Parts: sequence; C-alpha cells; structure tokens
Amino acid sequence: MQPKYKNNTILFFGRAVQCILVTRYCRTIGSVRAVNGMCDRLVLVFATAIAASLVSGSAAKLAPDFIHPCNDTTPACLIQATKDAIPEFSKGLPHLGVPSLDPFIIEELPIQLPGIKVTFYGGKATGLRNCEVLNVEAYLEKNVFKIEVRCNITIKGKYTAVGRLLLFPINGEGDSKIKIVNSVIKLNIHTKYYKDSNGRDHFGIKNYKFNFDYGERIHYTITNLFKGNPELSNTVLQFLNENWRVVTEEFGQPVVDYALNVTVNTAKKFFDAVPYDELLNVPIPKY
Repeated sequence: MQPKYKNNTILFFGRAVQCILVTRYCRTIGSVRAVNGMCDRLVLVFATAIAASLVSGSAAKLAPDFIHPCNDTTPACLIQATKDAIPEFSKGLPHLGVPSLDPFIIEELPIQLPGIKVTFYGGKATGLRNCEVLNVEAYLEKNVFKIEVRCNITIKGKYTAVGRLLLFPINGEGDSKIKIVNSVIKLNIHTKYYKDSNGRDHFGIKNYKFNFDYGERIHYTITNLFKGNPELSNTVLQFLNENWRVVTEEFGQPVVDYALNVTVNTAKKFFDAVPYDELLNVPIPKY
C-alpha cells in the first residue's frame, strides 16, 4: 500500500497538471476569466508546496536521536548529555562518515624507543563505550572545551619486539593483551566555529592537550617474549606486571598519543557532519 501522503502528492500533482492544460486551453479559446484565475492560483499553491518540501528536505535533522542538546553550558547538563551520547556514538555512525571507537582497529602501530622497537598490528581496543564521565566544561566565548573521563580499556593484537626493555634483551613475536584499569583522561580542546557550504554553523577543533593517568593497574599478557624460551618469557612477563607503572611510563606514551589522536579525529568528523544548532541550544558566539 502506498503511503497516504504520497497518494495525496500524486493527486495534487495530477490536478495541477490538469489545470495547467485547462488554463492554456481556456486562454487559447478566450474562456471565462474566473477559470483562468482559479487554475493559476492552484498552480501557484502547488509550486509553493514543492519549494517548501525541497527546503525542508535540505534542512533535515542530521544529529542522531541519542544527542540531547543542552539549553545552557552548565557542567551538569553537559555531563549528562555526554553520558547519553558515548555508548551509541562509540559504535560509529557510518552514514555520517564517523568510524567506530569501540572497538577501534589498530592496523599497525610502530613504536621506536631508545633501545627497542615494538610494533603492534592486527589489534583492536575496546571499552570506550563504558567510560565514566567525570566532568565536562564549555567556554564558548573563549573557544575552550574540557572533558574528563575514567575508563577501563583492553587492547588486543599481535606484536613484534626487538631490543632491550629496561634490564632485559627482548626478541619476541606473538600475541599481546593489555588491560588498563580506571585510567583517567583529561582533554583540553581549543575549538573554533565555521560555516559549511550551506551556510550552517559548525564546531571545529583547532588543537588539543591532554593529561593521562594510567590508573590503578595495568596488566600485561604477552606470549613469546623470547622466541623458543617459554621460561625466560614468563620470567620477563612477571617482571613487567610487577613493575607495570615503570614499564608503562617507558613505552606507553606512543600508544596513548595514537589512541587520543584517533578519538579526536573521530570527533572532528562528527562535528563536520552535524551543525552546531543540533548539538547545543545556545547562541553561537560571534566569529
């Protein structure tokens, strides 16, 4: 069955076409002026309706339903809106060109540190959708946006490692799993505003700084740290877990940089796709 509105549109279009033809015929034979006027008015109404529908279609809502715009910039509202958005946003929005963040894929991540080269590949990170939102602040006039979250993140994948890590020579290749417990991430974002090709305002991100606390615990599960020597591999793995903070501070920074760069670039794609007035019910500052 055709939708009712579609049938009405087809009927209206048919009647309008009829009137156009009747109008031309009436004018040709010099018929009653009233008929001409009636048909002209109907054609005008039809044209107006079509124009309105085109405008309405071009301004269709782009923000997904889980976006709940705040009417002010109080932290309480921003925190709640962020909590509402993270679980679904992290799954990705393919129709808007926004990739998934949970999981996000690590195709290849080379890490060159003094004395050792480690490469992660074929991996993925999970856990972002369950992050706890601790604070959100927005200072629109100053182009500043701050967010603080606490997360449990798990990273799984393959690795190769050659060199020396602290006291140990490493020559390994195998599976790796890193569990980060209650890490706290603070992002300080320098924002901007701009108009798209349709004249609609958008948020933008100029740059950002961050502070990352590795949290309560990081647990490593890494196989084959020494090729062909499982006993030595287990000994080194035990050392890594007993001294997890020292180890993480030694080589964790590139992994954190990579993860936050992916996250911020994903947010940029979302802001490029969805206009400002669908994200916040607060007048945009002059820019």
